[in-house]
Amino acid sequence: MKHIQNNPKQNIDAMLAGYYFEHKERISYDSDNKIIYQKNKDKVAVISGGGSGHEPTHFGYVGDGMLTASVNGELFVPPESEAILEAIKKTDTGKGALLIVKNFPRDIKAFTEAKEKACELGHKIELICVADDHSIEDNYTYKKRHRGVAGTLFVHKIIGAFAEEGMALSGLKQLGDKVSANLYTLGVALSPARVPGSDTTSFTLNDDEVYYGIGIHGEKGYRKVPYHSSEQLAIELVNKLKRLIDWSPNEEFAILVNGLGSTPLMEQYVFTNDLRRLLDLEQLHISFVKVGSHLTSYNMHGISLTLLKIADQEWINALKHQTDASHW
Repeated sequence: MKHIQNNPKQNIDAMLAGYYFEHKERISYDSDNKIIYQKNKDKVAVISGGGSGHEPTHFGYVGDGMLTASVNGELFVPPESEAILEAIKKTDTGKGALLIVKNFPRDIKAFTEAKEKACELGHKIELICVADDHSIEDNYTYKKRHRGVAGTLFVHKIIGAFAEEGMALSGLKQLGDKVSANLYTLGVALSPARVPGSDTTSFTLNDDEVYYGIGIHGEKGYRKVPYHSSEQLAIELVNKLKRLIDWSPNEEFAILVNGLGSTPLMEQYVFTNDLRRLLDLEQLHISFVKVGSHLTSYNMHGISLTLLKIADQEWINALKHQTDASHW
């Protein structure tokens, strides 16, 4: 498979330099530590990050009303704790920093180490772990696998809006934990990611198959079945989420339909229309809808669905709050 690149080992640096070239009037760039950030913001710093290959996450959400900084690792590899610590140093103006991390062991380790080092230096730090993926491990144990996936974007947006309005670090921590507890995401792949410099794919699929429950790094899902239609994909994801959430008519939700990398916007909106009809039948109140490729798995063909159960109307206001982040 052909890729638009020069040296695969330099792709991340080249990508970030290109992004900075476009947005240098409103952001700063630390090329040594692969940090995209805002400087001198008199508020709690909101910092996230992880491995590259999920673009526009995370740097596409740095801006007023959203993230203060993103720390970018290599392809599907989280950043080192030293780089995260440097992001804290660059953005903490004395009100502390809130770290938002997706629930993967290596990510948790790196961000936790950075938090400990920053606290030793006198910074006030809190950490939120997002674990919105509700796929099932297998048919025998039904062990739930709560990875952090696309729902993280809702945490970024809500926390960023409240931070912009001046909420203190302790309040943001409590808010983020509550939002995370009400997030539910499931995904489905039509084809695996094919990464530069590798002859293998993240998993295997026959041409006529789809794979439910896959992870954003190619982790295995819970079932492979023949592909029939967008409507069948929507029915599967809605039915499983209904069983997990056990919703009632007239409950309020925000939804995120997320393309996983190579899914055309036309297909995303076809799926969204199927979703609209199904949720109408469930008599749910959908007060916020976001559609687009927001947290991808490089060039995977697939889609994920996130539902956020609204426990506070201010969450909707925060999702609609103005931001200049480039990809919201």
